[in-house]
Amino acid sequence: MEYAMQSAARRAARAYGEIGITTGVDTADPHRLVLMLFDGAVEAISRARLHMGSGQFAARGQAVSQAVQIIEQGLNASLDRSAGNPLAATLTELYDYIARRLLLASAGNDAAGFDEARRLLLELREAWAAMPEAGKGAK
Repeated sequence: MEYAMQSAARRAARAYGEIGITTGVDTADPHRLVLMLFDGAVEAISRARLHMGSGQFAARGQAVSQAVQIIEQGLNASLDRSAGNPLAATLTELYDYIARRLLLASAGNDAAGFDEARRLLLELREAWAAMPEAGKGAK
């Protein structure tokens, strides 16, 4: 009985989290969406690092896959590459590096690799957060 109650509580918490994320995405402007992508990738990397330390390799792999997916299909895919934008090209290379670093860190149980990828994403997030939102002027 206690297990069933704990399981139900976990399902409810997970559903609440999913609703919160969906609601946040539905109401977020493009600037905020990119911040949410950074936050999601950083959080997935943190989970991967935690799972690596506790020997939960399947969970680590899932968290790494989620982080890589956010980086490749979210952050990298959202770049404006029109007119040979040099910043977009640089960010594409950096996102590719971070994704590769995560995969290698996962394969080699390399905590430093996870830490580096997380640090790079946090630096990019900080820079993005400091930028004024389009149409809203400087902060």
